[in-house]
Amino acid sequence: MKDLQRYKVDKELLNQAQFPSFIISQHGCLLHWTSACEDLFGYTAKDFSSHSAIFNEQLFSVAPSHIHETILNSNGALKLDSLQLLTKHDQLLEMTLMTTPCQFGEQQGMQITCIPMKSIRTFQDDGDTLIHLKNSIMSYFMVVTLDYEGLITQCNDLFLKTSHWTPKRVIGKSFWQLFPKSPTGVQASEEIWETLQRGEVWKGEVEKITKDGMLYWTDLLAIPVPGNRSFLLIEKDITNEKTIQLQLEKIAYIDTETGFMNVHRLEHLIDEMIQEDRRFSFVYISIDKFYTLKDLTEFNAAKNLAADFAKRIKMYFQDSTVARIDASDFVIITPLPEWFIQGFLSYLQQNPIYNEHTAVPLSISGSITRFPEDQLTFGQMMKASTLTITNVRKAGGNSIMSLSKEGHKALSRQATIEKHLLLALDQKNLNVLYQPQLDIQTGKIIAAEALVRWVDESIGVVSPDELIPIAEETGLIHSIGSFVLEQACQQALAWQKEGIPLKVSINVSIREFRDKNMARSILETLERTKCPADLIQIEITEKFALEAESEGAIMKQMRQLEQEGIVFVLDDFGTGYASFRYMQLLPLKTVKIDATFIRSMMQSEKTEQLVRGMIQLAKSMQLTILAEGVETAEQFDLLKGFGCDLAQGYHICKPTAANAVKNLYYQKA
Repeated sequence: MKDLQRYKVDKELLNQAQFPSFIISQHGCLLHWTSACEDLFGYTAKDFSSHSAIFNEQLFSVAPSHIHETILNSNGALKLDSLQLLTKHDQLLEMTLMTTPCQFGEQQGMQITCIPMKSIRTFQDDGDTLIHLKNSIMSYFMVVTLDYEGLITQCNDLFLKTSHWTPKRVIGKSFWQLFPKSPTGVQASEEIWETLQRGEVWKGEVEKITKDGMLYWTDLLAIPVPGNRSFLLIEKDITNEKTIQLQLEKIAYIDTETGFMNVHRLEHLIDEMIQEDRRFSFVYISIDKFYTLKDLTEFNAAKNLAADFAKRIKMYFQDSTVARIDASDFVIITPLPEWFIQGFLSYLQQNPIYNEHTAVPLSISGSITRFPEDQLTFGQMMKASTLTITNVRKAGGNSIMSLSKEGHKALSRQATIEKHLLLALDQKNLNVLYQPQLDIQTGKIIAAEALVRWVDESIGVVSPDELIPIAEETGLIHSIGSFVLEQACQQALAWQKEGIPLKVSINVSIREFRDKNMARSILETLERTKCPADLIQIEITEKFALEAESEGAIMKQMRQLEQEGIVFVLDDFGTGYASFRYMQLLPLKTVKIDATFIRSMMQSEKTEQLVRGMIQLAKSMQLTILAEGVETAEQFDLLKGFGCDLAQGYHICKPTAANAVKNLYYQKA
């Protein structure tokens, strides 16, 4: 603190001042703490015994980090408006601070007077109105302030009470942590953030999550604040009203248009029938091109297509239970045999739906799933129906079919894999193997691809071709990707410490990169594991590359990772999406020729020429070319003659444990 003109503080007068005041030394240590401060904030002078505790640990712990230096370096009196200070009982108080250089006894310091914002009044009518408006908002609504990165910088007591956060815990947290991780929660938070980024206001009802995992609903108004690149969230808790609304919706199990039960009631009914072990057929009927038909025939309220179709279902399936799933889809629960169910197609032909005396060209696609022969749960019956109807429509539609035994087996296995995969991720039961990549010209191992492998005690080996699609469908691909990345980083660092400078490649899906925090997550993993970024390579597919070319957010994340030293590899090159444009635009360093070309080039002269052309193309673009699936010495020699840079495959080494890769590295060195 500079040598300034200071006034001497009378300790007795200071203790009698209207507003709480305290004095700190030029180094930030507390010199005097009045009883008014103790009454307002709850702290005693003993609570600030450590150096700068008042700024770093307690009273100012949720205020901006620069406040400490601003106060101590002030050349004179200073006024600081709208600061949030933290009481000993974790309550936030909004204050205006007045600071003045002073002489306290033999020491130089700074007197700080704390004026609660609610105590400040002005003589301007407009000012009074604004202050009254702000105080009303703060007392009636939850209020949260975000910075331009989406981090929480301020909040009020009502928000803390509802969300169960404490000030120390929530300040600095991400906006996205306020929402549940469910698909609807993620979608809502992304929609709000994207709206704010456009400088627009977002308003609506949204589901949020408390610190301890409880869900609650708010009526949210999200506002961008011009000038200081921040955002304001103003919310009202509507959990009670929303709960009643949801309960009423669940009670209302009837589709008013057709009189059939809805999907909520259907699920409960199926669960009851399964518990009672009652045999039945789950018949899913869907009207093909439903909305096109409605537009074509111009059905009005008096003659509704769905209602007329429902009447025919009632007439044909008289002793069965019917539910309406959505506008064009129905489910019939029936004990009737398959031949009778398929007869519904003939019945529709004999009893067509008319529009202005003209028969509607109605086509339906249907599925029959039996309990317990085919599937054992409502969810699996719905999945089986969706898959079957997709197959029916691919075959031309207007048919009711059953999924094959093999198809039902595959669905059941998929459901089992999904359940066991959650447990495997939780218990870290997945394994990572490494397949070396050889420099063809020098004969040295320079890198290894990290490949996830899973052997479950009850379901056995789950191949990557089976695991990855299921993981992508269920959203678990993010968890698998995080697991493999962490393992790869740890292994790359371990090899480096042993004097083995091997890069490690990991495979990343486009779905993972649609998460705008993916680059940040990767960099955080590198920092946590202390792995240098230049030891990691990310392999992307051509489908990924094609989408990344048109998605600015994905391209931005790739550029960010490239700047940190991470190399991108184009996997499966030549399998269907090859584009000169994305090869120019994306930060690619290596191109990987797909194994299908390598396997067939010895039998096909055209394939051999194609592989040679791929290598020449990559060379002309200053890209490294890697051939995968190299299984024979003949393939290896041919690739070497073409000038291919790297090779990967069984001829070099199968996917193996890290120690085996180390041994091979020394053998090839």
